[in-house]
Amino acid sequence: MEILFYRYNSICEPDILQVLRGFGITVHTEEMEMTDKHVTPAQCSKKVTEWILAHPLAFVFSINFFPAISYTCNHFKLPYVCWSVDSPVAELFSNALKNEWNRIFLFDRAQYAFFEPYNPDHIFYLPLAANVKRLEQVILSMTDADFQAYDNDVVFVGSLYSEKSRYDKLLKDPSCAAHLSSYTRGYVDGLIQAQMKVSGYNFIYESLPERVIKEIASADPAFYKGEDVFSDTDRYLAAHQYIGMKLANVERESILAALSEHFDVALYTHSDTAGLPGIRNMGGANTLTEMPKIFHAGKINLNITMRPIETGLSLRIWDVLGCGGFLISNYQAEIPEYFEIGKDLEVYENTEDLIGKIDYYLHHDTKRMEIAINGFEKVAKYHTYEVRLAEMIHILGERM
Repeated sequence: MEILFYRYNSICEPDILQVLRGFGITVHTEEMEMTDKHVTPAQCSKKVTEWILAHPLAFVFSINFFPAISYTCNHFKLPYVCWSVDSPVAELFSNALKNEWNRIFLFDRAQYAFFEPYNPDHIFYLPLAANVKRLEQVILSMTDADFQAYDNDVVFVGSLYSEKSRYDKLLKDPSCAAHLSSYTRGYVDGLIQAQMKVSGYNFIYESLPERVIKEIASADPAFYKGEDVFSDTDRYLAAHQYIGMKLANVERESILAALSEHFDVALYTHSDTAGLPGIRNMGGANTLTEMPKIFHAGKINLNITMRPIETGLSLRIWDVLGCGGFLISNYQAEIPEYFEIGKDLEVYENTEDLIGKIDYYLHHDTKRMEIAINGFEKVAKYHTYEVRLAEMIHILGERM
């Protein structure tokens, strides 16, 4: 079997590429978007067409959805397979989503429930996974110096979203901020504070007045206005790309600031941490070579899921458990489908609950290590990329 893997440098791509080739599949890669982020849809379509004409491909594959690839594959009656690993993904609103030759896999069940009715039998739910074999190789290579260097009481790896908050950029640009009334600013601030008090359910999307949506959309000249869409995307984007990202920033900074008053907190990030003087900024961490060591050696790893991921499990959960690390995560509705809370991992309801559980597990080493081992064993047995991609290929075989 030959396939084309259209890459754009997602952190998932090396693991998936390795597993697909391990299955005996001949995988060709198109990598122009890994170096050129200004590739146009026409250029993408032209390049994919060249691959299709030159090779007997079984399908074209990508991480996340590319409308140009979908339209091209639909023209040639060739399956286009993609696995969405992010949320939100504005491109999913393209009319290309409805193409007959799509085979779209979504990791968030709420995201799946939203989009599946637009193309039944062509959109599927598939959670993320971990490349346990690769993670084990890194961990087995750890030295005593590594264990000492990464022996943190409380560790968080990830962005604070301060540099990614489009809403903040609007407020800082006078020409954009002029479009945001005091009503909208107050409403957004209140909505964020209210959402932070609720775990396991995202109500921002349904709570936005049209006035707020219109002001945000008009304030940003770069607000996504897809011409080829099947639905009005303004509410979705305002809720997730603007307010959702701002919420992630406020929530993460608030939680980490509170934790730093009680514990030694190591934060691996490229974000500005000037507003968090109590934490130790360790700088960024290499995904492939350093993160597994951080997750394995740290006593307590945190996962704070950004709210646009409504019910699904982020890649961080799978990676920490796949490294044999102990994890405390915010509650997500899909966690009980795959893990036993208190046995495979731990969850928190609010900041006070998180502080109490961190204190407990820092003083109960045996219990903490038992949970870490259970979580690793479950991921290694049921939730590897080999398992997920085998399931994907089985579905493709049925649908083709």
